[in-house]
Amino acid sequence: MVSFAALKIKLINMQKFTVKPMSNIAQIGLEKLEGTDCSLEENTDNPDGVLVRSTKLSKDDLNSDLKAISRAGAGVNNIPVDSCTEQGIVVFNTPGANANAVKELVLAGLMLSSRNVYASIDFVNELVHMDQMSDLEPFLESNKKQFKGSELAGSTLGVVGLGAIGSKVARMGVALDMEVVGYDPALSVEAAWKLPSQVQPASSMEELFKVSDYISIHIPALPSTEGIINRDLFKEASNLSLLNFARHEVVNTDDVLEYLDKGCLRNFITDFPTPGLIKRANTNKDVILLPHIGASTAQAEENCAVMAVNQVVDFLETGNIRNSVNFPNVQLKRTTEFRISIINKNVPAMIGQIATSLGELNLNIAEMTNVSRGDIAYNLIDIENEVNEESISKLKEIENVINVRLIR
Repeated sequence: MVSFAALKIKLINMQKFTVKPMSNIAQIGLEKLEGTDCSLEENTDNPDGVLVRSTKLSKDDLNSDLKAISRAGAGVNNIPVDSCTEQGIVVFNTPGANANAVKELVLAGLMLSSRNVYASIDFVNELVHMDQMSDLEPFLESNKKQFKGSELAGSTLGVVGLGAIGSKVARMGVALDMEVVGYDPALSVEAAWKLPSQVQPASSMEELFKVSDYISIHIPALPSTEGIINRDLFKEASNLSLLNFARHEVVNTDDVLEYLDKGCLRNFITDFPTPGLIKRANTNKDVILLPHIGASTAQAEENCAVMAVNQVVDFLETGNIRNSVNFPNVQLKRTTEFRISIINKNVPAMIGQIATSLGELNLNIAEMTNVSRGDIAYNLIDIENEVNEESISKLKEIENVINVRLIR
């Protein structure tokens, strides 16, 4: 059997793909395209792959040649994922690449909420009329008591969502000598093993809101999570500091404003301003707003860019999928010169139909994997003999097949 390394040398320049950046992608990531079968094409209207950060894509951006979209970040609410799935377009994100940056901003949020830092700075900055140190020092000494805060150590930190970011926040809380309670009904066994033993599980979000002094939210924006942090939870709280560095859609901010007035919430620190929150922040110090800078560090942008590029290149060149939000993860070591990827609706008897069709086309299967996710199934098939475009066209005619691609 011919080794894949030898095949790659033999096949170099036989198949080329175009990748288009739709956002400002860090240069260190774009440089990862060098030496691959993918070329950077900023002006093409029909790319094979798209790289995006926060730019909002629509159905009109999904051209007929598009095979993959890679989001340099975790959230994909700026991408029409359902439409992509219908067209057989794989959508990637970069979980964990910006996790440390967000974790560090959560730390800043905890300090801002516990020590009245923001209000203290404003207070001092307004003392421009005091010209003499002899007047300033006693004035500060007599007024600083109004900014007395509390230490994080010994208080309880609740973490909603224990994925790449939430787990880092939980470990940070432990390192700060906080009592840490986590809630994540979708927590995987692998993720659970990575958590410190000091992190205690909550049976529900209601329980988490009852026992926590601080709560940090780290869940994705989905139809099922829209407004999930709301009055039903706030009424369980008592003098709670709430931090949202996830997505603005997951928190009902009208309810936040109401329960700040009721005293159930002590303050609200978020990376997602709204007009209502901005009005509140201008008259009260119990709302602190940041302009969505959670992942805005040079390191995070570079990490996300490199990860996004590597994932789209691997998919275009080999068909392998890692960190997709709409397709299953699939990794199959290349064994032959000709590889076929088939995307189909996840309905019964599809594997049999595909295998039968390959046999009728006199194509011999060397290796094959089939993995499904929801309504979609993905097949990678290494073929021992030569595959031509006519065979690919025949495979596309199979009922419930969405997309077929020959990878050489």
